[in-house]
Amino acid sequence: MRKWFKRAGIAAGVVVGAVGMLFAVAWFKAEADMARVYAVDDPPLVLAGDEAELARGAHLYQVAGCVECHGEGGRGKVFIDAGPVARVVAPNLTPAALRGRYDVDQLAAAIRHGVGPDGRPLRVMPSGDFIHLTDADTAALVAHLQALPDSDNNPGSTEIRPLGRVLHLFGKLHLVPAASLDHSPRQRTSPPPGPTAEYGAYLAQVCTGCHGADWAGQRVPGTPPELPPASNLTPHANGLAGWTEADFARVFREGKRPDGSDVHPFMPWRTYGVMTDDEVTALWRHLSGLPAKPGQPKAAKA
Repeated sequence: MRKWFKRAGIAAGVVVGAVGMLFAVAWFKAEADMARVYAVDDPPLVLAGDEAELARGAHLYQVAGCVECHGEGGRGKVFIDAGPVARVVAPNLTPAALRGRYDVDQLAAAIRHGVGPDGRPLRVMPSGDFIHLTDADTAALVAHLQALPDSDNNPGSTEIRPLGRVLHLFGKLHLVPAASLDHSPRQRTSPPPGPTAEYGAYLAQVCTGCHGADWAGQRVPGTPPELPPASNLTPHANGLAGWTEADFARVFREGKRPDGSDVHPFMPWRTYGVMTDDEVTALWRHLSGLPAKPGQPKAAKA
């Protein structure tokens, strides 16, 4: 019996030591990745400074999903508090919070590259969705942010907790999206706006953070296990096969699937519901023309 207790104690010590080592490695890996400095040298943005640009920026703030994280008016909020994983805070984006910290081009770098004014990466900023945002659209979005009413709201700061660091170590949490982006300087343009598949491909970039780079669905990185995977948006039997354009539009306008069931609340259809009819049509023409991929099982809807 004494030998058994001794062996059990040794085994428990080994397990505790291994767990401690895992957390230590994860902690230092996360710290190193968050301390890395990135150089961003895109061509300087040129703001038009007119009402059309402001209107475009306000529209983009909605349809690009910025409002989902940063809230109405850009005042910032706690986006998610996932216990031992992370407390993700979308900061205040009003001029009162950004003045003296971000100029026009630094805001552009934050949006498209996920990089702050000091060159260090922004945590959990989904810049992969915006890396191809055109210069004109980026300028419009920046102009909108600069025109927001001041707010002194302070929602706090993002905390990456022990389990979140372990998930990052194993590639299950996109803690530093900047690490996987192309930071080479370049101008960015898009096809002319309109109900075309080409313009839809440009718009659909904002869907990739949830639905995957090939739009075939995925488990959204860092989300809790009870949340279903994001849906397959390709014309596969597991995805949009059998859907019509009207079915697709209904998701954006009513939050309903073709069978009348509600889409999962994680899908911010009300936010995207402000898209114009031409934008919804463009998205449909792009997605319905993709190669069909099996992606996630059809039963797992999001």
